[in-house]
Amino acid sequence: MSDRITLRGMRFTGRHGVSDEERAAPQPFEVDLVLRLDLSGPARTDELADTINYATLFDLAGRIVSERSFHLLEALAAAIADAVLAEHPVDDVEVRVRKPEAPLSGAFDAVEVRIRRRRGD
Repeated sequence: MSDRITLRGMRFTGRHGVSDEERAAPQPFEVDLVLRLDLSGPARTDELADTINYATLFDLAGRIVSERSFHLLEALAAAIADAVLAEHPVDDVEVRVRKPEAPLSGAFDAVEVRIRRRRGD
């Protein structure tokens, strides 16, 4: 499937990290979603009802990042992927989660985890 919907660079605050100190105060996280699905219907009808509303995807990712707490970015990304598959008719979803303020001792842009889940896996 080559059709895709992508939301890139969504920014939220959350409490995720291995240590209690990392989870004590909210910190920034960035999330990208890449959804693969057949978009021929909405391309033909030009109707929002025939596709996935981007706002619902943004809200879904934001709720998981801000309302739940995980030790690992892997678990956070998987929770978002599972929720997208459960709530939307997509063939597969790729989730990237970045933590720009990870507790590392040197200069870096962000730590990133990428997870891809397919319907039926």
